[in-house]
Amino acid sequence: MAAQQDMQTPEAVKQACQRFGEQFRRLRAEVGKAVVGHTEVVDAVLISLFAGGNVLLEGVPGLGKTLLVRSLSEALHLHFSRIQFTPDLMPADVVGTTLVSEDGESGRRSFVFQKGPIFAQIVLADEINRATPKTQSALLEAMQERSVTVGGVTHTLEKPFIVLATQNPIEQEGTYPLPEAQLDRFLFKINVGYSQLNDLMTILDRTTGQEAPKVEPVMDGPSIIEVQQLVRGVIVAPHVKEYAARLVLATHPGGQFAAGGESGPVARYIRCGASPRAAQALLLGGKVRALIDGRYHVSYADIRETALLALRHRVLLNFEAEADRVDPDDVVRKIVELTPTEPVATRVA
Repeated sequence: MAAQQDMQTPEAVKQACQRFGEQFRRLRAEVGKAVVGHTEVVDAVLISLFAGGNVLLEGVPGLGKTLLVRSLSEALHLHFSRIQFTPDLMPADVVGTTLVSEDGESGRRSFVFQKGPIFAQIVLADEINRATPKTQSALLEAMQERSVTVGGVTHTLEKPFIVLATQNPIEQEGTYPLPEAQLDRFLFKINVGYSQLNDLMTILDRTTGQEAPKVEPVMDGPSIIEVQQLVRGVIVAPHVKEYAARLVLATHPGGQFAAGGESGPVARYIRCGASPRAAQALLLGGKVRALIDGRYHVSYADIRETALLALRHRVLLNFEAEADRVDPDDVVRKIVELTPTEPVATRVA
């Protein structure tokens, strides 16, 4: 309540934006001590953290996905937990299980819930697509409702809570594609690529020398929640909100706003378009980007820069796209290119 009262004046808003900018740069710098290069990847993870969403990191083994999550946990005063997903992992190994406990003095038995590793604030779901779909689904409630139900009892997870999942490309052996319902619960999907020459040289210096870089804590739980509340208050003008909505509707084949019409890339390559969660991701990501830029309002550019992260895992391609070797990023870029920023009412008039 006090935080809301403090945000009543323009000067207070300006100061809050400045504080966030400083915190963001410090946090980025600390993570950068361990993660060399991949600036866009680091920024996307931090944006998702402050937007209050979960992240899916995809890339071949050895690119530093796990290191990035560990470094972020070291830079934050939050309870960290790592779950290594394997084919024999069971749902109870993730959420916990109810055990029978016996009192040594009275001999009475009772049921006691033993919490699983999901009961943390930063959860690393490492190689999530190496577990079976049954185990993958154990994360669904936690990712959406921030709670876990076991034996008919619902347990609330501590805030802030974020799942940072890594996965290998589905073309690799021993992987199970994530179901669409779970993919939709990730705010962003981030593709992690190979390092450049200079970055790789720096990595070798840091990892083969005598001293490893030490990441210092920057923020704690209450300060992160405060920023997340600040993000929610960022202003989105009606025409910018409409643009985000039209971007999502542009992914629907056969729809009124389908990009390119009947002969466009959506009609040709997309089997199923993005859900309303995609529009939420566009706006929340755009709000954080605006704050990073020192603004308290979202622009068209903020939405466009968030489009790939928010849409690439929410559009399902058909067989023709696979035959033409078209990936989701190609289609999303074309959708952004074909979707005008001008509001519908203006164009109709």
